[in-house]
Amino acid sequence: MKVEESRQSEVIPDRPAADKQPRAGFGLILLSLIALGAIGWFIYKGITARVSAETALRRQTQQDAALTVSVVHPKIAAGGQELLLPGNTQAFIDAPIYARTSGYLKRWYADIGARVHAGQLLAEIEAPEVDHQLQQAKADLETAQATYKLAQTTAVRWQSLLKSQSVSQQDTDTRVGDMNAKRAMVDSAASNVKRLEDLQAYEKVYAPFDGVITTRNTDIGALINADTNTPGRELFHVAATNRLRVFVSVPEEYERAAANGSSTGLTLNEFPGRIFTGRIVRNASSIDPSSRTLLVEVDVNNPSGALLPGAYVSVHLRLQGQGAKALTIPANTLLFRSEGLRVAVVRDGKAQLTPIQVGRDFGQTLEVVAGLKPEDSLIVNPPDSIITGSEVRITAGSAE
Repeated sequence: MKVEESRQSEVIPDRPAADKQPRAGFGLILLSLIALGAIGWFIYKGITARVSAETALRRQTQQDAALTVSVVHPKIAAGGQELLLPGNTQAFIDAPIYARTSGYLKRWYADIGARVHAGQLLAEIEAPEVDHQLQQAKADLETAQATYKLAQTTAVRWQSLLKSQSVSQQDTDTRVGDMNAKRAMVDSAASNVKRLEDLQAYEKVYAPFDGVITTRNTDIGALINADTNTPGRELFHVAATNRLRVFVSVPEEYERAAANGSSTGLTLNEFPGRIFTGRIVRNASSIDPSSRTLLVEVDVNNPSGALLPGAYVSVHLRLQGQGAKALTIPANTLLFRSEGLRVAVVRDGKAQLTPIQVGRDFGQTLEVVAGLKPEDSLIVNPPDSIITGSEVRITAGSAE
């Protein structure tokens, strides 16, 4: 027993040294794990930072590559709009003035731009040949009248002698026939005198109606040739401008807007803000097969002469009862492609080329009858290179 106790007493002091070795190894392992964890954490943070930076760079690159655009929305316009069409003005009466007597121009009294009245003297022609022919014709008429009077007296005498059977019936009829022939010669000579008097009257050229001289093609001393076999030279051109005709070609689909009797407005670039009132008076009642339009005449009063013949005007036709509402878009949103008209619509940050069907053309805006909705965002002035799927970025302040 003493030997065992002594052995036990000898073994007991050695146990604490044996326990210290595992604890030291565990500590080293723990420190290694902590070091590895720290290294892994730093590696992870570095990789994460690089990935985040790369993602941010990619996102920034995509944003920089996106097309910056401005957008607008289609506008809803109420029915009863106006159809704007080009028209040409013409004088209500427009006539060239020719000479009916040959000769030389003696003098003229009206130049271009002069306002003349009906019957006003415009020019005088010197025609001595006509004057001499008239004198000769008058002399021939006097001769014919004297011959007729003699034949008439002879016929009356022979008729008196026939009653007493002093002359034969045949001789009496001869004298009466000669009288009738002489009377016909008087009528012929009188007609010739009247013809030459008319030609002499044509030596003075008068205005046929109230108007404005728009052309003068002659001058003093100019030869005037009024031969009926050759076309004469126009002396003056007179236009009645107190009332004008405006001719406008209306597209076939809007011909109902050009009803006779309807009032219409006329505008000109040289009179901004001013509207002239006209009235549709007639139409051709036939569609031109080449242009598919209806020729319409609008008459407009022009007492002040502000409107000039031949001027270009814009005719405003009211479209009553043609559709309740319509969408209008600016003309600068259109894309002209080989497959037809397109507009670029922004959807989910990308451009979508959308086909549309255009109705009326108002110049700065167009009517769209199919293909768009009021909430669509249309790109203004889209580049020709834009395609469906192109990334776009809407500018600040743009309609969205």
